[in-house]
Amino acid sequence: MILQFLPLLFDAPLAFTIICSAFVISMLTGLIFHEFCHALVADRLGDRLPRRMGRLTLDPRAHYDPIGTTLIFFVGFGWAKPVPVNPRNASQMAIIALAGPLSNFVIAGLAALPMKTGLIPFWHPFVGGGAVRVFAMEWASSPEDLAGLFLGTVVLLNIFLGTFNLIPIPPLDGSRLLDLVLSPRFAHEWQRWGPGMLMLLVLAPYITGGAFSMLTLTGPFVDLLLRAFLGDATTIRFS
Repeated sequence: MILQFLPLLFDAPLAFTIICSAFVISMLTGLIFHEFCHALVADRLGDRLPRRMGRLTLDPRAHYDPIGTTLIFFVGFGWAKPVPVNPRNASQMAIIALAGPLSNFVIAGLAALPMKTGLIPFWHPFVGGGAVRVFAMEWASSPEDLAGLFLGTVVLLNIFLGTFNLIPIPPLDGSRLLDLVLSPRFAHEWQRWGPGMLMLLVLAPYITGGAFSMLTLTGPFVDLLLRAFLGDATTIRFS
């Protein structure tokens, strides 16, 4: 994902550095805090397995998956190390699962405050390939614009993480919410076929020539959350 902004390295190196920094910080804090909140809520509900497994911590090393977390920086899809929970606490699984996406929305809401209050402008780099270079010079025109680009990227990426994880396809968190309304038999089958369906969803833009993607499902919710967190600052739509 970072690779798509490489042309800015020569055209607007400062903007490129800000985007890369925001991306790395967003992914690390978003994924780590996401998994920590799973562990924290499970622990508060009486499940001590995450604590025993060393996951009740904000130490990145406890949540980093060498393959999954690395992939997300380059292809835009990946994962942190899942938090183990006691399967006997299945009745509380939906609450534990919901804690992860909500943590991403908390990060997005806090990062959005300086832009919602008008202290700095809202910028983000997801404006479509052809427009990146057009916007690059404006992004780097002042410290306020660079701060807006940094925090705007943090906001949008955490909204992406939260809404993506709420898609009701296993092993995403949203599938645990769907389990509340499915019969045990159907829920088991859904969990079984989930990884394959998720891979199809990830590959959908390439299969359909860009006609369908994850944003087809999550886009309306991303827009809704952007307006909730940023108010009138959301003058630039994401692409």
